[in-house]
Amino acid sequence: MKAAPSERAVERLLRGLYSAVLYLLVPVTVYHLIWRGFRQAGYLQRWDERYAIYRTPPVEGDGCVWVHAVSVGEVNAAAPLVDALLAARPDLRLLVTTITPTGSSRVQALWGERVAHVYLPYDLSGAVRRFLAHHRPRLALVLETELWPNLLFCCRDHGIPAYLVNARLSERSLRGYRVLRPLVARALRTLHRVAAQSAADCERFVRLGAEPAAITVLGNLKFDIAVDDAARRTAAAFAGHSGGRLAWIAASTHPDEEAAVIAIHRRLRERWPALLLLWAPRHPERFRPVTQACVEAGWRVATRQFTHWPDHNDDVFVVDTLGELTQFYACARVAFVGGSLQPVGGHNLLEPAALGVAVVTGPHLHNFSDIARQLDEAGALRIAADADAVGAAVAELLADDQARGVMVQAGLQLVKAGRGALARTMELIAPHLPPAA
Repeated sequence: MKAAPSERAVERLLRGLYSAVLYLLVPVTVYHLIWRGFRQAGYLQRWDERYAIYRTPPVEGDGCVWVHAVSVGEVNAAAPLVDALLAARPDLRLLVTTITPTGSSRVQALWGERVAHVYLPYDLSGAVRRFLAHHRPRLALVLETELWPNLLFCCRDHGIPAYLVNARLSERSLRGYRVLRPLVARALRTLHRVAAQSAADCERFVRLGAEPAAITVLGNLKFDIAVDDAARRTAAAFAGHSGGRLAWIAASTHPDEEAAVIAIHRRLRERWPALLLLWAPRHPERFRPVTQACVEAGWRVATRQFTHWPDHNDDVFVVDTLGELTQFYACARVAFVGGSLQPVGGHNLLEPAALGVAVVTGPHLHNFSDIARQLDEAGALRIAADADAVGAAVAELLADDQARGVMVQAGLQLVKAGRGALARTMELIAPHLPPAA
């Protein structure tokens, strides 16, 4: 149904105001890239892609299937879908976009030359149009909560069916859209379908302005994580080099959680003097500071980049590489998943559960509230109120093989029961896949 003239006029006005503000903020984007570049060198590279300025001719052929995943977490969530597309339709040209350098590195590590990859440009109307004209997508699959108004409007204007897949929307994110709600609501209605993770996400998207009839609850793609032999091989090699020592892992930690991890490990080693900590900071710029902090704590430290494996005498092993966290979960008895002792919102809790590791987290879980609830109700997760409680929970699980085993089995069963979102998503998007060559 065509929008009424007045509705179109309102849309043009809102889009014009939004775009004008973004163009005024272009100098801020340059400053942001430079500022981030001092912390992570990848932000100083490939600026042309961020403004959709391409040095090569437009892509030839019949167009591509385009998947957008903002960073590492979303790329990992998209992995089952991209793998399924590659397996089912090897004739398709796939384009995977990210925003962060860590997401870019993860795309290249997972698929290499099997997919095309660039950064998604800023949501400037001209840049988005150049991006679409250059890469010529036939279908857009946007992961989770990437609601960029110009992007969605331009997909509609170019006749590109767009899906929001594995869609989630926390209460905090919903509140964050308050100012832009009149525009975002209209942008949501350009989507062909919203494939929500849960009924709660569905309800929040409706409150944001999506049409109820255009939302389908398909489950969470993260349940369809593939546990391959690489994790088992890593665990076996790790045990061989470290002497099979008892180990726990602090994963995806943020700066304000680092002192807590050091304090927890110090207390744990009073009880288990040979206990080994695996530590995987969330962001690459924290690899060196975390390593230095462990040295200053008086511990012998090994790192993935420089020693590759820990030996019998190391106290801490820093996983200072990208894309290997899943494999190193398999080396630990208990996992603390970070981003949860400070109001970041948590990180993926299903990866350690799928690898048979007992999972402990802090209280800030608004980005993964539905998964946390399911794991908690199944008895597969310990949610601790603060850092001291995290340490106590890790100690209890290291000491009690039976309690840990019950948690592990509950987690494995929940992951197995939750699978199926991938098949449902593939069925949903099938009508808009380009015809087979």
